[in-house]
Amino acid sequence: MNARPSAVLLDRDGTINVKAPDGDYITHPDQVQLIPGAAQAIAALNRASIPVVVVTNQRGIALGRMTEEDLEAVGATLDQRLEVENARLDWVFHCPHDKGTCSCRKPGTLLLERARQWLGLPTLAEAVMIGDSESDVLAGRAVGARTVLLATDRGEGPGSVVAGSLLEAVQDLLAGALAVATE
Repeated sequence: MNARPSAVLLDRDGTINVKAPDGDYITHPDQVQLIPGAAQAIAALNRASIPVVVVTNQRGIALGRMTEEDLEAVGATLDQRLEVENARLDWVFHCPHDKGTCSCRKPGTLLLERARQWLGLPTLAEAVMIGDSESDVLAGRAVGARTVLLATDRGEGPGSVVAGSLLEAVQDLLAGALAVATE
């Protein structure tokens, strides 16, 4: 399917901003570094009037490495850095829980369902979930969204289209050249 998406759902760390090393978390605004091309990708979606919603696991809160206020400060810095590039996120949903303790932590689907409700969509069948991990793809697929896995090795994702960057995925999506996976 090459149809224009009703919305694009994005993971945050590793998709929009540089991910912290394994076992670490982005806990302070000074750590926010945009991935090259991410702001341009989001700005292109904004210009196309496609809503951009972030759905992000933030386990660092459950582990006590950051607070909700820390997350808000990181989010404010991300918003400021995107705004410099004429890009904006329409909304952000986050899961503050530890693994195995909730249904909102991806690959659980509650974050995506919250996004669907916020967007006022009956389903996410015409939405696209883009992220850098298998849990992003599995969550997207579980709610019927089309999925794109960001990976530099260009290998096969779990039944998903693979793109090298958010910018590449969005450019191909907007050009109708990206047939994103639905199964």
